[in-house]
Amino acid sequence: VDHQKADWVSIHERICQLLIPVRTSLPFLISEEERKHGVEQLVKRQKYIIDLTYSTAQKFIWDGKHEKAMPAALHALRFSTEVYGSSSVRLIPAYLLLAEVCIGVGHLLQASKYLSQAQWIVLRTPDCSTAVQHRLHRSLGLLCAAEGNFEQALYHLANDIYLASSTFGLKSIETSGGCFHMANIFFRQNKMDIADSLYAEV
Repeated sequence: VDHQKADWVSIHERICQLLIPVRTSLPFLISEEERKHGVEQLVKRQKYIIDLTYSTAQKFIWDGKHEKAMPAALHALRFSTEVYGSSSVRLIPAYLLLAEVCIGVGHLLQASKYLSQAQWIVLRTPDCSTAVQHRLHRSLGLLCAAEGNFEQALYHLANDIYLASSTFGLKSIETSGGCFHMANIFFRQNKMDIADSLYAEV
């Protein structure tokens, strides 16, 4: 009952009516053209649900409500898997979102599992974009920082900053996020000169 309530508050209330046409089977006695159109509409609806569940979970995270974000993030992964398959690069945003939620609620082992899935997809996708890779390294850096493994966290955040700057530019908002998280680690290590210089850069 508690899980049903959490799911309803997080996302289900918003997608309940959207799920009806997605879960309804196509009539058997229809033409090939009608069936093709039906499949296109189904995928369109599923993609809309992916966007809605992802953005809803992201908003909860920004508000610091990580537990409320979990059901929405799980739906984002579920529908992404249905639309794109289990090994598509398009699943990575959902895995990273779930990892961020898990880090926020202190479930570091589960966060590590989600990030391992994302890493596995990146490793078997030779042409994976640097934009995706920078986001993966940032998530890995944040997990290591949460675990207290600061050296490994700095390694991943350095990769994050390098990849983000090569894609978006050194002075971009995307790059500044990595600098901010790196500054936080130096702050926790009481290396204030380095931390202050990075905060100033941000």
